[in-house]
Parts: sequence; C-alpha cells; structure tokens
Amino acid sequence: MGTTVSQNSVRGAEAGGRPPWRYRRPARVLLRTGQTIVVVAVVGAAAFGVLLLVTPSVGNARQLAMHLDREHHAVYPGPPVPPRFAASLEATEDHRFNSEPGLDPIALGRFVLGEVTGKGDQGGATLYAQLAKLLYTPDDSSIKAQAEQAALAVKLRYSYGPAEVLRLYAGVVYFGHSYYGLEAASCGYYGVQPDRMSWPQAALLAGLVYGPTVDNPIDFPANALAREQHVLGRLVAVGTLTQAQANAYLRIPVATLVAGRGGCSG
Repeated sequence: MGTTVSQNSVRGAEAGGRPPWRYRRPARVLLRTGQTIVVVAVVGAAAFGVLLLVTPSVGNARQLAMHLDREHHAVYPGPPVPPRFAASLEATEDHRFNSEPGLDPIALGRFVLGEVTGKGDQGGATLYAQLAKLLYTPDDSSIKAQAEQAALAVKLRYSYGPAEVLRLYAGVVYFGHSYYGLEAASCGYYGVQPDRMSWPQAALLAGLVYGPTVDNPIDFPANALAREQHVLGRLVAVGTLTQAQANAYLRIPVATLVAGRGGCSG
C-alpha cells in the first residue's frame, strides 16, 4: 500500500507540470550549450570588431598589386577575368564568392573546428582572404596573420567589390613555372589570351593556384590532370557544366592543352 502511494505521489508530482528528471537533464544541457554559443558569438563579434579597427586600411591594395606585378614582370592592371576562368576559380576556391561578406561563415566554422580538433586547415580562406594574404601578409602563416587576413578580407570585399577583387587576385597569384598573373599563365602555358581559353584550359589553370609548383602541366602533367579533374568536378557540382561535358573535356590530353605554349603573339 505504501509503495503504491509513493509511486502515485511521484507520478502526481511529474503530472503536476514538472517534467521527469530524465527530461530535465537534457534540457538543462541544451540550455547551457545555447548560452555558451551566444556568449562565444558575442565575444567573437566584439573581438572581430576590434580587429577591424586595428588592422590597416586596404586603400593601397591597387598600389600593392601593381608593385607585385612589376616585381614579377607582369602587366598591371591585368586583363578582365574571363567568365570561364572566373567560374572555375570560384567553384573550386570559393563558391559563395559573390554573396559572402568577405568571409564564408560555413568554411570558417570548418576551419575553427579543424583547429580545435587538431585536424588542421579545413579550407576556410575565401578569395578575399587569399588576396589579403598575397598583398599584406605573404610570408606569415601565424594565427595572428590569419586573423588579420580575415579582417582585411571584409575590408577588401566592401572597398572594391567582387569583380575588382577577382581581377586583383588573378593579376598577382602564382600559377607555377615562373608565371605570375593570369595573362602570363594563359599565354605561357597555352599561347592564348585569357579570354580565349577553353573550359579545360581554364579549369586546369584555376586548379594551379592550390599547388602551383607541384601541379603545373609542364613539369608535372599527371598532377595537373588531377587538379583539372577536381575543378571540372566542382563545376559539375555547382551546375555550371554537365557530367557529360566534363567527361568530354577530360578526354583531351594535358599535352594537347599546352600544345601552343610559348607566349601570345601581338
């Protein structure tokens, strides 16, 4: 009888509006997790605001790009970035390039998770951040430099806009085999101006920015093919090309793509 009363009392207490302990504990954990996330977000936003204030202006980005081009015997300003190369580069390096605020929150989250778990860089650098590194912190891979690059990326995005940032980036980035800038690489590897590159040529070139020294098609054709495959796969993934088109382009040998190498005439 006593046991029955006791059990009924417990059931009554639970039925009186207070959930059982087995439900209350997960709810408390969830609440505390949410509170922690909010605190981290607020602190992170405040810290990033301070970072924006202490990092330099990007008003000299064009001058820095011009200095790099002169140093590497490249033409400044470089030619407008043709659609095929732009699509290939964005699909591979930063497919939210035109809509993000200089940083990709999703990729940034993967990067932070990689740092926390010890799995290394998970690819959080947007094209804006990559340009910031090229222009402002080229020889520094420290956490401090990466934080500066994040702030500078936002400034580049809103100071110049996607189109000009892409042109600045294409004008100074290294494509391997001593080719700096899009025009030098297109003329050097293919013998054509950038706007005359075919889809497989544009894809191969866009793939080189990841590992220009070890992936260039002259010295390492097998590596270059692997990068071309990756970029064409990304173009299929984002809907720019069909799988049938990508397969057809991959049937063209790398040696054929670079058959006209040696420079542009005129």
